[in-house]
Amino acid sequence: MKFDELLRIVGDEPVFETGLLLAGPTDPADVRRQLSRWVKAGSLYQVRRGLYALAPPYQKVKPHPFLVANRMVRGSYVSCQSALAHYGLIPEHVPVTVSVTAARPGQWETPLGVFAFHHLQPALLRGYRLLDLGGGQRAFVATPAKALLDLIYLYPGADSAAYLRELRLQNLESLDLAEVWRWAETLDRPKLKRAAAVLDELARADVEEYERL
Repeated sequence: MKFDELLRIVGDEPVFETGLLLAGPTDPADVRRQLSRWVKAGSLYQVRRGLYALAPPYQKVKPHPFLVANRMVRGSYVSCQSALAHYGLIPEHVPVTVSVTAARPGQWETPLGVFAFHHLQPALLRGYRLLDLGGGQRAFVATPAKALLDLIYLYPGADSAAYLRELRLQNLESLDLAEVWRWAETLDRPKLKRAAAVLDELARADVEEYERL
């Protein structure tokens, strides 16, 4: 396979899998050797085994970290701090793209960023949606309420008022507290119910402070 042929096949893809190149009489071993050479030459990025992205200047579209995360671990969705920052619910830039999955947890440093995956029981892998990220890219991302509850469930002590204040939650008027309570009741985890009560208090305090201004 020549590099021009590769560009013809995957030039419009933010990331691509090796399987996309194996149609027809192509020799899989030859494809893998060529991919390895192009990675060493700096023409391609290897994100994970079997998953690649074109490097500049061949890259037509910059891969969105959320799409990359979805493709790195199938069946995962972006959640916790990454989703909360995306929705403007926390002010900090999050340097690691955080996802949840039923598979084993792990963290990978790649040319496209750092990606962390936390394990959740399959019964808890709910409350996400397919978001349009622009540029023809889409990814599965937790709703604001579920992203917050995933974080609370995964992190020790995250249901405390002190921890939730340290998150510096903002724009709480955009957080659907009724959805928070629905998930807390549906998932039936005492920790989530305690956190929902604390969030109610924080939201009321936020409203009272705003009214005093």
